[in-house]
Amino acid sequence: MHPIKYAFKPISLVLYCFFLSNFLCAQVIPYGNNTQAGKYYNVQGIKLYTEEYGNGKPLLLIHGNGGSISSMASIIPYFSKSYRTIIPDSRAHGKSIDTGDSLSFEMMADDVALLLDAMKIDSAYIIGWSDGGIIAIDLALRHPEKVIKLASTGANLWPDSTALAPALWKEEKRHYDSQKDKPKITPDEKNSWKVFLLDWEQPNISLVSLSKINTPSLIISGDNDLINIEHTIQIFQHIPNARLWILPNSSHGTLIEYPREFYETIHQFFGSE
Repeated sequence: MHPIKYAFKPISLVLYCFFLSNFLCAQVIPYGNNTQAGKYYNVQGIKLYTEEYGNGKPLLLIHGNGGSISSMASIIPYFSKSYRTIIPDSRAHGKSIDTGDSLSFEMMADDVALLLDAMKIDSAYIIGWSDGGIIAIDLALRHPEKVIKLASTGANLWPDSTALAPALWKEEKRHYDSQKDKPKITPDEKNSWKVFLLDWEQPNISLVSLSKINTPSLIISGDNDLINIEHTIQIFQHIPNARLWILPNSSHGTLIEYPREFYETIHQFFGSE
């Protein structure tokens, strides 16, 4: 191997400090716990915690099951350079406390629509990952006027082993069987079980219903995703104005493994006619 050589060009101390401070800030922004960027919005009886970064056309990022705003940290710096980037903690996740007994993707899609209303935003670009991708699809079905374009990565339409990788489905079944009869006492136990059941019992979206989506859609998967690639292709095939993007050498975490490519491809898709 050849030794790596670094060539430094003269740069003023002021500029150096400017670039360094920006780099350090990018590394230490506490996404999901940023009091300067965070705010609560009253939505359907709960306070939905939301952070906002950047300027431009509105873009909503929706995280996955068990995640929070911090789950999207790998792509927030990219998209906030070009968009008014809005990231909520979904209900029953992060700081968005939900003490109710029920939880559904339809409810969460309605949350997103009402959040945009509360922020006085008519419509936005949407990026959803995993459960967030399901919410994005449900949002396009239930509130199409709120969605300019959507990108959905790692979403499924139903919860069985024809959609999920068989190993994942078996793992979830083992967890369900071992926990279903155990009493859930504390608020955390009740919430964790409710969030788990969301993926065990849902979603239940038919392929036929996807034909109602007129929103331009980019359907995304890793080639080694937890969602069967055949299932992702079915989603793409049944949305009239959809494109398909399969990331090579990628698992379920497409946006974490390839954040720059994720930004560049979706930014190009959002900007296209």
